[in-house]
Amino acid sequence: MRPIATDIANFEELRKTGQIYVDKTAYFHRMITDPSRRYFFCARPRRFGKSLGVTTLKSIFLGHREFFSNLAIAKTDYDFAPHTVLHFNWGGVKATSREEFVVSFPVAVKSVLDAAGYAYDEALQPSDNLALALKFFKDRDGKGCVILIDEYDDPVAKSLANVPLAEYIRDQLASIYAQFKDNTDKIRFLFITGVSKFTKLSIFSTLSSLNDISFDDEYAAMFGFTEEELDANFDEHLRAHAEKMKLSYADYRAELKRWYNGYRFAKYDETTVYNPVSISQTLVRREPMFGAYWSSTGRASHLMNLLKREGLLAFDYDKLHGASDRAFDVADLKSIDPIGMLYQTGYLTIKSYDYGIYMLGVPDEEVRRDLAMLMTGAVANQDMKWAANLGVQLRLCEWDSFFDGLKSLYAAMAYGPTEKRGHESSYARCLAFLLASQGFRFRMEDVQSDGRADIVAEHPCGVFIFELKVDESAAAALEQVKAKGYDVPYRAKGVPICAVGLSFDAKTRQLVDAAAVALDGKSGRL
Repeated sequence: MRPIATDIANFEELRKTGQIYVDKTAYFHRMITDPSRRYFFCARPRRFGKSLGVTTLKSIFLGHREFFSNLAIAKTDYDFAPHTVLHFNWGGVKATSREEFVVSFPVAVKSVLDAAGYAYDEALQPSDNLALALKFFKDRDGKGCVILIDEYDDPVAKSLANVPLAEYIRDQLASIYAQFKDNTDKIRFLFITGVSKFTKLSIFSTLSSLNDISFDDEYAAMFGFTEEELDANFDEHLRAHAEKMKLSYADYRAELKRWYNGYRFAKYDETTVYNPVSISQTLVRREPMFGAYWSSTGRASHLMNLLKREGLLAFDYDKLHGASDRAFDVADLKSIDPIGMLYQTGYLTIKSYDYGIYMLGVPDEEVRRDLAMLMTGAVANQDMKWAANLGVQLRLCEWDSFFDGLKSLYAAMAYGPTEKRGHESSYARCLAFLLASQGFRFRMEDVQSDGRADIVAEHPCGVFIFELKVDESAAAALEQVKAKGYDVPYRAKGVPICAVGLSFDAKTRQLVDAAAVALDGKSGRL
């Protein structure tokens, strides 16, 4: 089997070492030969192959034809004429303070211009050096150069917790991007990637010819892997992993899709793609399980600050209606739409689009668990490890510890001074985030022949039936589970079944009583 790279984001290195490369050159050929457009912007979540795409474009424009044997672009009449390429990557620029940025940013610009053959003048600002360099390359080569910018928004995103610093960095970057508007005759091609669209950067506010292809149907699968690409590139690896997991190939592919495929990036094209990091890590590790590989490496560090805002628990993240294009543009750093940020960072994706309105939802199981854990930690003002421990206590039926943790979770929640009375559904939403983060498959208001169980959560270790009461005892909740036979539909599964009663005080909105009963007679109480 051909090797799969898990830590290489450089096209030529990938090709030199014989690693699997999923051919995306047809998309790049379409861009660089477009007769009416030369400047492109594409936003995608972190760890989605953007850096690999940028280095592929770099190799194309450097004229390194030898690396493209048997790829789509090699089957066209593209001439691979060499160009000067300025490849900027702001991911390494330090942005924790103004002082660090002032030192780090000019170094990043200088290294790129020096490598291309321009003598950087340290007495001038980086933007002035760039303007002079563009003229120098045009005069030297007789044609415009190619500019590739990876992670264009990274320094701003890193500093979002400090809005004045973020605004300062944004303004400094804007001075660089303004040069593209003033020197269009000296640029052959421009491609910019990032996670967010900061609309007040001059790249968007002044460069009217910049084409945002983030939602274009023709580029919907430029990043990420389609089902067809999995079949064409990873067949042997997929079958080996299915065997390791002791699943039929059909069942394995269905579960793989549930875990990692659900990202849709186009308004009208309904194609969904797999997260490339999740696929590569899953197939290389080949463990008898699916894991959260993208979420452990692609999580945006600034996201936690946004998740601490009030009101986030009120949303159904599997079905968010009413988002417009404005939700995806970050115009005011002091008031960032958390729903738009969740989309841009990969926690939400497009489910449908109609008449200018998007319906968003969680893309797949991996992301669902991570988002739920982030939400649980944010609500409880605890780290993610705390939520994971709480889930372990539930699976092991360590009721005293679990109930203590639940009590802390609800104590930290702000249900909203706007609510005169905490409703059972309000408390259930918080519990649902915890269950989702720990891999439970659950149903809220599970309809049965004699009523509705508030939450039924299934796990290989057992079935947990939660009944929530406001101003009634936990014992009354357990009696309702027994009297209505909420456990009957699950007895044939052959796993332990536990009834869990939770009681909340309407005035304090706190968990005040909790109890659990299992079929084997074990019980617990808060």
